Amino acid sequence: MNRHDLLSLNEDSLVALANRGLVKRAGRETDVIVEVDGDVVRGTFPDGVVTVLPPGVGLDGASCTCGASGVCRHRIAVVLAYQREQTVPTFEPWSPGELTDELLTAAFGERVVAAARKAYRALPVRLRRPTAEDPVASAELPLCTVRFLVPGELGYVHTDVTADRRDEFVVLAVWAFREADERGVLEFEAGAGTSTDADFGAVPELIEQLVADGAVNATPVQEAALRRAQRDLAERNLHWPAAAMADLVDQVAAYRARSASYDPTRFAALVAELHARQHSTGPRSQVLGTDERAETPLSRVRLTALGCRVLDEHTAEVYFAGPTTVFVLRNRWDRVDASRRVAGTTLGRLAASNVVSESAVRSASRVVRLTTGRVAKTSITPVGEAWAELPVLVRDFAALEAELAALPPAFVRPRVEAELVRVLAVAEVRHVGYDPGAQRLDAVIADADGVTATVSAQHNPHCPAALDVLAKSLSDGPRMISGTVRRAGGLVLDPCAVLTRDGVVVPDLADGEPTALPAGSWTPSEPLAAAIAAALEATAEAAHRGLRHATAGVRTRLEQAAQSLRSVGLGRTADLLAAAEKPEGWCAAHLRLLVLAELRGVHPAGS
Repeated sequence: MNRHDLLSLNEDSLVALANRGLVKRAGRETDVIVEVDGDVVRGTFPDGVVTVLPPGVGLDGASCTCGASGVCRHRIAVVLAYQREQTVPTFEPWSPGELTDELLTAAFGERVVAAARKAYRALPVRLRRPTAEDPVASAELPLCTVRFLVPGELGYVHTDVTADRRDEFVVLAVWAFREADERGVLEFEAGAGTSTDADFGAVPELIEQLVADGAVNATPVQEAALRRAQRDLAERNLHWPAAAMADLVDQVAAYRARSASYDPTRFAALVAELHARQHSTGPRSQVLGTDERAETPLSRVRLTALGCRVLDEHTAEVYFAGPTTVFVLRNRWDRVDASRRVAGTTLGRLAASNVVSESAVRSASRVVRLTTGRVAKTSITPVGEAWAELPVLVRDFAALEAELAALPPAFVRPRVEAELVRVLAVAEVRHVGYDPGAQRLDAVIADADGVTATVSAQHNPHCPAALDVLAKSLSDGPRMISGTVRRAGGLVLDPCAVLTRDGVVVPDLADGEPTALPAGSWTPSEPLAAAIAAALEATAEAAHRGLRHATAGVRTRLEQAAQSLRSVGLGRTADLLAAAEKPEGWCAAHLRLLVLAELRGVHPAGS
């Protein structure tokens, strides 16, 4: 009898169950003697170690006399030896949704199935069906990824979550596939449709008061009330409104402290976002968040760094690609120096490495923390060719632009960090130029079909050599570029790292001083984009100062912005702007402007 489970395990599946080093060591064990007794496979090694692989238990449940508590090289070596002696079956399409509740209950118990049933509502999922090229089915859930390595076998399911909730997430993934089989879609909100109606408590009244008074006149009492409201939202698992409120509190506190981190445009966008999330009728998981807890520890995860973005002199974000999504590791230090470190290594090395960690904690917003402990381990190796195998690698620029165009407005999307971080494969660099007035470096790149995108990087005073290093990397014939994508009259990439022939270059972490850059020819902003940007700045200024404290200058700016909108054909938006004298009217006008800005690719400061 052929063991189809052992024959279905490819190299990537074995790496997921163990690690790449262990698989390589197992591949060198060529002297193992394999015996098959019915459906039990036994391997005997020259040193007397005996490994027995019974059916239905996976490699973790197999026995080996070497004494290893988990998957060892002997178990993997027996699988590889067995595969060498058998014919690998041809791929047949299948779905994890075919697994019945009876099988789930038998494997995991009634308690786990009951817990999963309570959690299976308003659950955002992104599924990937198996193919002949990649026979592994996967489900991206809010707090983990579930991968079905072998068709129909629950013993070979891999998750990156710790053991205490692993089985529950496997059940959720099976049910998600079952619902996808019925609906014919792969990305949706699983479970019974849950209303987005939610009690925002004191938030509406606080927001109305804040818009009326403005950040300029916010008092310590208001700030304290906002903090209480944020905690209340978080306690009720309204993760996205709670996150928006936390950012708003930070903005209010920053202004009161006269900090440079305060931005009127950001302040206004957060106020409008909270209003929008309260009144939106979109899917609950998208607008409000799920009922899942805010974060969960991961068991063993392999991440590939996509570069780094330095936000200020104390903060940097390192982006990592996981099996199906991108994570952010946010690092802070007391002062900028050459030895800034995280997870036991320098930031520069971490931002260009593959990371395998047993001490990671993942949040619902895709922020990952690498904790330290006496037992938990984190290993770091160079990126090498890992970018070429990432799910976020984009070779078709036109398809990516269409994907961005189909997204709902950002203020009602899940507040997922690094949501739009991608890796773009570069077939050609057509132009590189620097705009000294805007202190911006722009480059035109093309994919294999000749479709172009713009790489656009703004000068960062905390990274004086970044633009120079980026320009050199672009002139050296880059293979791939990572960064955040958006639409602005075409596809635009804000770069984080460049993969060249010599390896990964992270401009924000480069040393050196700025030099002369090649100048380019630039065209002024189109009238429509300019009118939208001016209106956004005017409404942000009104919220900053407070509607009831609006000066004659603020009112004049609003009137001029409305006239500019009418001159480019945006009469309805101009009418809303003219009626933005009260908080409700201001929110309606600002939200409409934010939608227009996103559609036209207007990128105001602080957004």
